[in-house]
Amino acid sequence: MTPSPASPVAGASRQSRPAWRKLLPAALVVLAVFGVLVGLGTWQMQRLAWKEDLIAKVQARVHEPAQPVLVEAEWPQVGYEQDEYRHVTAQGRFRHDLEVQVYALVDSAPDGSGGPGYWVVTPLVMADGSTILVNRGFVPLDRRAPSSRAEGQVDGLVTVTGLLRMPEDAGPFTPGNDPAKDSWFVRDPLAIAGAKGLLRTAPFLIDADAAPNPGGLPVGGLTRVNFSNRHLEYALTWYGLAATLLAVFAAFVWSRLRR
Repeated sequence: MTPSPASPVAGASRQSRPAWRKLLPAALVVLAVFGVLVGLGTWQMQRLAWKEDLIAKVQARVHEPAQPVLVEAEWPQVGYEQDEYRHVTAQGRFRHDLEVQVYALVDSAPDGSGGPGYWVVTPLVMADGSTILVNRGFVPLDRRAPSSRAEGQVDGLVTVTGLLRMPEDAGPFTPGNDPAKDSWFVRDPLAIAGAKGLLRTAPFLIDADAAPNPGGLPVGGLTRVNFSNRHLEYALTWYGLAATLLAVFAAFVWSRLRR
């Protein structure tokens, strides 16, 4: 009896199996990379929601009427989420002798200055003896010394209005503070208070508003309240890379299986 010829379908199946086995490791790698790319895109979408919420809160807070700053008993409850950029007012007397200058780089100021300079951070001692550090504003490099802007060293009882700011985080390229040399790059109220021997100091600062100081310096009201928001762009980039990866791999698989 003559044996029947092998089924064409069965032969094709036997030929395709080795090709699929060879492609399996690459498929697993592509799947892992695809998962990472999609995860990064999703993370950027989460960051987008967080940033939009932050922008909405900041814009609402900075335009609210100024409220008296939180009293000392409330300081332990102060936090970024509920208090950052809150519009506040405080009254007290400046300790100009304990002023520090924190290195700053600003795009521009209303008086035409800008570029490198310093934030002038001065303790404000209130009637109950507690202290809040006030970022009074910007001065250029050549006006760092208080004696070069003596008119701005106001005496007596003052009222400060501005935005409540939490301690600043140092960036990856920001030099560390050096209290021994009175060299400051990050606005850290408790570190400054410790270096100056201040007790009962708030764990936050006030960024003074644009009310002019005598002599024109420091220049207040330079708090940045506009934030870059490119998270949607980044998310679409990651998702696009994930889709491109799948398309390229599909084309690669198709070309291998057609051989």
